[in-house]
Amino acid sequence: MSSNELEKKIIESYRKDEKMMILVFAQWCINHDLDPEELYKKAYPGQRENDALKEAMELTVSKEESGDIPDDTLLGVLSLFGNEDLAFVVTEEIERTRGK
Repeated sequence: MSSNELEKKIIESYRKDEKMMILVFAQWCINHDLDPEELYKKAYPGQRENDALKEAMELTVSKEESGDIPDDTLLGVLSLFGNEDLAFVVTEEIERTRGK
């Protein structure tokens, strides 16, 4: 395998993992009656609409159908991908809704 092929595989793997991270975020929001797009805009007010988030929203299920996503799991996944601003907004929502 050439280094170019390896690089393409690594990039593709990262993109798949990133999509999974976005889906976890979107489903967590649905599970907590929050609007994923609203939280995203709060974290990144200067960015245009996020197409990957829109795609993830189409894959979410109702909170009744979804399994629980622990807050720490979401925050860990967001940090893993360098989404500290979004993790901060999520933490604010956790504190606001749970009175911590």
